[in-house]
Amino acid sequence: MSYAIIETGGKQLRVEPGRFYDIDLLPVEAGEKISIDNVLLIQNDNEVHIGQPHVAGAVVQGTIMQHLRGKKIIVYKMRRKKKTRKKRGHRQELTRLMIDSINLNGTVLAGAETTSTETSQAPVAAEATVEVVSEPAEVAASEAE
Repeated sequence: MSYAIIETGGKQLRVEPGRFYDIDLLPVEAGEKISIDNVLLIQNDNEVHIGQPHVAGAVVQGTIMQHLRGKKIIVYKMRRKKKTRKKRGHRQELTRLMIDSINLNGTVLAGAETTSTETSQAPVAAEATVEVVSEPAEVAASEAE
């Protein structure tokens, strides 16, 4: 399993290809591709690349899915014995980001395409074993006639 730790919006986030994450609002239109080069760590199989502070040549590719607003956060301040109360709240502006691939020095270490092809090949192999099992039954039926 490959993942990367990126820095965006003043926060650090562990990301994997093929998943989406809600991050602070980015000034990019929905549907556009984005590349994040503030990569702090990359882990691919048993290889770990640690940056000081960033990994040189590392890029995380992603697609902006949509812009949305988060849950409402209530901020309630009260001074006891003073009859002073403030109730305020806000909803954070967010961007939903789909991670497409993790690249290091121009080579794709992990991508959403590689994970989907691995899962799509497994059922094909299972169907092939079913066909092999069914062939001897057809041969036995033809010998019985």
